Amino acid sequence: MVDSTTRIKYRPATELVYIDNSDGLGPKDNYNAASMPIYQTATFKQSSATQMGEYDYSRSGNPTRSHVENHLAKIMSAKRAFAVNSGMTALDVITRLVKAGEEVIAGNDLYGGTNRLLSFLATHNNVKTHHIDTTNSEAIIPYLSEKTRLVLLETPTNPLMKIADIPRIAEIVHERCPGALVVVDNTMMSPYLQRPLELGADIVYHSGTKYLSGHHDLMAGVVAVKDDSIAEKIYFTINATGVGLGPFDCWLLMRGVKTLAVRMDRQQANAIKIADFLQTHNFKVHYPGLKTHPQYELHAKMSSGPGAVLSFETGNIDLSEKLVEMTRLWGISVSFGCVNSLISMPCRMSHASIPAAVRAARAMPEDLIRLCVGIEDVDDLLEDLYHALTKSGALKLAN
Repeated sequence: MVDSTTRIKYRPATELVYIDNSDGLGPKDNYNAASMPIYQTATFKQSSATQMGEYDYSRSGNPTRSHVENHLAKIMSAKRAFAVNSGMTALDVITRLVKAGEEVIAGNDLYGGTNRLLSFLATHNNVKTHHIDTTNSEAIIPYLSEKTRLVLLETPTNPLMKIADIPRIAEIVHERCPGALVVVDNTMMSPYLQRPLELGADIVYHSGTKYLSGHHDLMAGVVAVKDDSIAEKIYFTINATGVGLGPFDCWLLMRGVKTLAVRMDRQQANAIKIADFLQTHNFKVHYPGLKTHPQYELHAKMSSGPGAVLSFETGNIDLSEKLVEMTRLWGISVSFGCVNSLISMPCRMSHASIPAAVRAARAMPEDLIRLCVGIEDVDDLLEDLYHALTKSGALKLAN
């Protein structure tokens, strides 16, 4: 018999949808609305001149934001979660934990916006970043010191889909640098497929614009932590800078989270078929769902699926450009995580802010094409891709 005072933990797809405020932790709604109410207000009236209620000003807190934050904390296995106005804002808030003179260790295959922010910290805040190959956990050891404050991981990385061993890296960092925090950008996987806080990470963040929202009609970011003292520091920065997500956007984010499982299941199934198709035609494909991926088994241990983003090389920059422009169903866009399929050349788009010399040093192929697979009928996606591959000449070159 289940103790009525103990909350039942359901399977991930159920937890995404199920809302239960009977524990008293969530905002109260006297009308038991089936959909979370939108408290579209900047201020809240008080009953006393000296005693403030739970909410007073929406910059500091709003019931709609509290609702989605409590739900996010639950699905991410966090003590607290915070909703802010973009994924880059989420990372910016986290980097406020780093003081001048301290250091960050990060991967050498990073989202362009992340690289740009870390470069800014180096030139303006005296915060040095060491870029390493995070596929080799031991490679982090020479760079750990009393100055290390953050170890920033992407896994899979964007756009080469490299895998970092979160448990092993967290073990090394916590043993050698107790004051350092392991931070994971989990945007690519979403909490449905991977939960880094359960794997040893201290902080996880997401661009809520991607899979959590799922429709590219929202800009949002999420930060989740498992330590109360770190949570207080994160909240202080969010409140002080006023970057908390607005009520209506919180409502959109919550709506997106509820359909995350069905969207991701379909997108991932499509991506697996597309990756197989490209590999069958002799393209070099980067996707952790392929058994030929060098870290296939490691990724499978940490997650429950390979996700819906993959990249491949044509061997020729001009052909890649033609291919991208010849697709019909695949929208040319810098982002991912949307219900519709997207295609891009990272070195020309999402990662263009990384200098060409740096891209070359990090072995990022200039001809690389990234596919962000949507929920369309996979046969239509394959036919459209085949047409573009054929017309551009890329298929003939690969074969």
